[in-house]
Amino acid sequence: MSETQSFEDPTVEQKLGLGVHAAALIVVCVVVLVGNTVATDNSLPDGLVGLIVLWLISMVGLTLTEIVPFKLPSVAWISLVGIIATLPWTPGSAWVLDKVAHVNFLTLATPCLAYAGIAIAKREIDIAKTSGWKIAVVAVLVMTGTYVGSAVVAQMFL
Repeated sequence: MSETQSFEDPTVEQKLGLGVHAAALIVVCVVVLVGNTVATDNSLPDGLVGLIVLWLISMVGLTLTEIVPFKLPSVAWISLVGIIATLPWTPGSAWVLDKVAHVNFLTLATPCLAYAGIAIAKREIDIAKTSGWKIAVVAVLVMTGTYVGSAVVAQMFL
């Protein structure tokens, strides 16, 4: 064994720092900015300001996750900061709402959903290996059932 090889316990969750989160969010914002500018009538500067506001809200929420003594998931803190920032009686909420209104949330969700679709952990790969061909059959049946069920509901109510 080489001395550079590390033995990390796969059951221990490794936390990412604020800097890594900030950099990842900047990359997502750049992708969203391109999509937002191409897919909507919003201008590049308007979308950029809206994404900066969303980035700041996210960073405040992530910071609170780290420093507040009782633990809540970061998504809860980010949501709470966003809600407080847009409450009618919060100073500057109208400005925040105006700037964020220039961000199309469908283009915001696209890179997040794409990452979620390709982010496969080693544990999931091991489960897929041990399940074999049966998991593929179940996946096809689940996806087909979901599609057919959605089409039925859409046909009935739309």
